[in-house]
Amino acid sequence: MTCDLCNKNDASVHLTEIINNQIMELHLCQECAKKKAGDIQKQLSMADFLGGLASSGEEVSKTNVVKIVCPGCGLSYEDFKKKGRLGCSQCYAAFKQHLIPLLKKIHGATQHIGKVPLSLKENVIVVGEHKVKDLRERLVRAIQLEEYEEAARLRDMIKDIEKN
Repeated sequence: MTCDLCNKNDASVHLTEIINNQIMELHLCQECAKKKAGDIQKQLSMADFLGGLASSGEEVSKTNVVKIVCPGCGLSYEDFKKKGRLGCSQCYAAFKQHLIPLLKKIHGATQHIGKVPLSLKENVIVVGEHKVKDLRERLVRAIQLEEYEEAARLRDMIKDIEKN
């Protein structure tokens, strides 16, 4: 089988691309595969991906973004968008107003809750501040909706968690 791009050399690399739900197969020689890999790497660097997510939908002007600099490592928000990496732990606080929407886009949430094995999911009550906070919010809603039985159940759950 010959290379689909140069039609000269034997194809030794076989790629399958899915674009808009259409499957395309490419059979390439070593030389054309290296060129193709270079093109793909230029198009899909992780820093560009994160930078694109970081800038999409922002209503913040570029002059404001350039001025934000981490006091710990000196990284600017603009540099973060280019590199796709934070410089230190203080960057999270420095860029918080821009990172929260970014994390929400990527993960669907801004708070890590953790995972429970499926085999234990029914038997495990997750203990922690986020669970108590959630239960208290549900308790307030139940009281506002005058669902007193539910409110009592939630109150008891909070007490049990706080005992342990």
